[in-house]
Amino acid sequence: MNWLTAIPIYNEAAHIRSVLSEVRRFSPKILVIDDGSTDETPRLLADEPGIRVVTHPVNRGYGAALISAFREAVNEGVDVLVTMDYDGQHEPSRIPVLLEALCGVDIVSGSRYLRDFRQNTPAPDDRRRINATITKYLNERFGLQLTDAFCGFKAYRRSALERLHITETGWGMPLQVWVQAARLGLRIREIGVPRLYLDPKRAFGGVLNDADERLAYYRRVIDEAERMTLPAAPAACSELIYPTWENCL
Repeated sequence: MNWLTAIPIYNEAAHIRSVLSEVRRFSPKILVIDDGSTDETPRLLADEPGIRVVTHPVNRGYGAALISAFREAVNEGVDVLVTMDYDGQHEPSRIPVLLEALCGVDIVSGSRYLRDFRQNTPAPDDRRRINATITKYLNERFGLQLTDAFCGFKAYRRSALERLHITETGWGMPLQVWVQAARLGLRIREIGVPRLYLDPKRAFGGVLNDADERLAYYRRVIDEAERMTLPAAPAACSELIYPTWENCL
């Protein structure tokens, strides 16, 4: 299996060496999307061997960084794209778990609320409340069974990426993914991952620092995603578990 791990990054100079060192243990190919960093990030990335960097000249947003990652994965022809954040919330050691869970489905997404882990940390109240509200909204509206609508630790088959048409450049991008996945009949599986908030006071920026504004924005992303024109969804597929990756791909 040929997979690529993509990491969006913005002003994360303090974590570059430690995170990349750990990701290298579990992924032979690493793509970093530098979304217009203004700190020492570009210089440090230039010194890191064996990675590929896509640079946005200015900060365009979390969704824009992942759109670039999707495009690179499709163009490179990898079998699977793994995405993870750079702020320490996601443990690279769980990349093999994502890949194993992808057998028989199109998208695997980490969930911080599917099960308890010893190393769990409390989620900020507003984030947990908004996550629960939006997750329930998606489930009821699109027939999904998610427990965590926002986790960025995912694995996508290239065939799924080729069918998605993601345009949302901001933090609400994962919601557009879920709406399109539901409408396209893509097979989804969640796996439990630890809930790690190393910096619970980290801000979203601008008006999204206000919880009510953030919730309203997320609802707008869902509404707009539903209005987008997509190919008709195929008949629903049941999950199939295969014994080997050769049969899965």
